[in-house]
Amino acid sequence: MSAADATVGVVRTLPTAAPRRRVSGRLLRSELAMVFRRRRNQMALLVLAGIPVLIGIAVKLSAPSPGEGPAFLSRITDNGVFLAFASLVVVVPLFLPLAVSVVAGDAVSGEAQLGTLRYLLAVPVGRGRLLVVKYAALVAFCLTGTAVVAAVGVGLGAILFPTGSATLLSGTQVSLLAVLGRVGLVAVYLAACMAALGAIGLFVSTLTETPVAAMAATATLAIISEVLDSVPQLSAIHPYLFSHYWLQFGDLLRDPIATGGVLQGLLTAGCYVAVFGALAWARFSGKDVSS
Repeated sequence: MSAADATVGVVRTLPTAAPRRRVSGRLLRSELAMVFRRRRNQMALLVLAGIPVLIGIAVKLSAPSPGEGPAFLSRITDNGVFLAFASLVVVVPLFLPLAVSVVAGDAVSGEAQLGTLRYLLAVPVGRGRLLVVKYAALVAFCLTGTAVVAAVGVGLGAILFPTGSATLLSGTQVSLLAVLGRVGLVAVYLAACMAALGAIGLFVSTLTETPVAAMAATATLAIISEVLDSVPQLSAIHPYLFSHYWLQFGDLLRDPIATGGVLQGLLTAGCYVAVFGALAWARFSGKDVSS
């Protein structure tokens, strides 16, 4: 082989734009694996899965009277699918936000504390793309969390209680397949709402190199939002709180679906994602990474 041929062969093997896409995909797969393999994240999902089990056993042993306990609780004995809805009502105020806060707070600050952040930035992707990958993994965790609660609720409800056609909040009776579709819609809606909290946590995570501090700050912001939302005298600011529409998923259990509150919730979540995503990028893009 001549020197010219060898030179051409080397030039043809030089990386082009394609490796960037492969690196980005590999980075996303690596991030997803890291999120779901971490013991504390697995424990968080296990706790979420345990909520429907506790509620189902409690209702099986002692059926609640109408009006007692969380919403949908008295309906479980009539149709086990409502165990999924009752469980989601229970996990939304505390357990689900706490789990999301742990993952979001650890996103950037955890890498900084371990000293791996600067090595991640050595990969041929920009800081913005790295943030997108981390947020995508966070959204995947949000969806997994709501799906776990819903799936365990439906499965255990079918074992402990009768299933079949169900009566929605509007009084309309629908088939089992239709009500399972509503379960999926509720899980996706709540995952979108938690994605807003995840964007806040991602921003907080760029402000510190201490993951525990970022986790605690994110969880505290969620609690503050819920407390403010429970004060009637502050009703003027309620529509602007990211937690205000979390329980609006009841509108998805009507026929036809009442889209007003749900769309407002999605719009509010989208605004928080846009604002805090931009803040996270602005902070992280100019941050001096020394570890």
